[in-house]
Amino acid sequence: MATTRPETGGMDALAESFGKIRGNIQRVIQGKPEAVRLTLIALLAEGHLLIEDVPGVGKTMLAKALARSIDCSVRRIQFTPDLLPSDVTGVSVFNQERGDFEFKPGAIFANIVLGDEINRASPKTQAALLESMEERQVTVDGTTYQLGVPFMVVATQNPIEHEGTYPLPEAQRDRFMLELEIGYPTREAEIEILEGHGRVSKLSDIAPVADAPTVAQMIESCRNVHVADSLKRYIVDLVRATRDHADLALGASPRAALALLRAARAGAATHARDYVVPDDIKELVVPVLAHRMIPAPEAQMTGRSAVDVLADIVEFVPIPIRGRGQA
Repeated sequence: MATTRPETGGMDALAESFGKIRGNIQRVIQGKPEAVRLTLIALLAEGHLLIEDVPGVGKTMLAKALARSIDCSVRRIQFTPDLLPSDVTGVSVFNQERGDFEFKPGAIFANIVLGDEINRASPKTQAALLESMEERQVTVDGTTYQLGVPFMVVATQNPIEHEGTYPLPEAQRDRFMLELEIGYPTREAEIEILEGHGRVSKLSDIAPVADAPTVAQMIESCRNVHVADSLKRYIVDLVRATRDHADLALGASPRAALALLRAARAGAATHARDYVVPDDIKELVVPVLAHRMIPAPEAQMTGRSAVDVLADIVEFVPIPIRGRGQA
């Protein structure tokens, strides 16, 4: 007699750890549960996060709260026009005592790297992140250094201040798995922020609820989440629809399809499932794909954004009838 597969799919431990980390971060980032959830999905899917929002809504605080909650190393890079690529990756310095060059690691060598106002640095410095974000390694003077696990870049930028900034090239935006906006808090949450933060910063009050090995195990578990062939075809159909849409000058790349697949696996695991369902994909379409696309000039003139186009695409592309366990 065949055994019945448990509805939880064997991801109870991961979902429990996820809940603890999310709850810990939400003690600092109040009233924004979806932003916290998407941040953790990016972490578990081995992706990077771009936060584009107005000043003062907690972009930097979110990254700091994440690092403190998982007891991992964190480095903050304040991107400025005079920041050099070697400040990010590191540099080889001649050691007179040894008579040889010694490598001094840059700020990229951490589990969580916060790139604050990334669009204020020159394109050359921005490009110093590309190898580390894509291949999780850094090459300096012909020597390659591997980065640790977990490794995640959380970059922030201000969408309303453009003087003295260098817009991220599309190739670099494509390397961010997710983009999100935190947005302003609700009235009740803002009152609570004033009451709680007027005396002492809540960031100093939270303690780690997980460590780097635990997060590494969670990441490994997410890789084993099952995705049916029909759902893989669904992801490809969504991505290809962006390339053919008349309102888009630039659609999503194959890298975007891979990012959506990995994010959906992590999203399913956070729901204590070891298999992906269509809703796991649909809820991540906008944060994974929107920042990779460029609306056509005609669409921009009528006020249509990439988010609007994606809403049409999700409505148009057929959803697989069977979402679990099929080949």
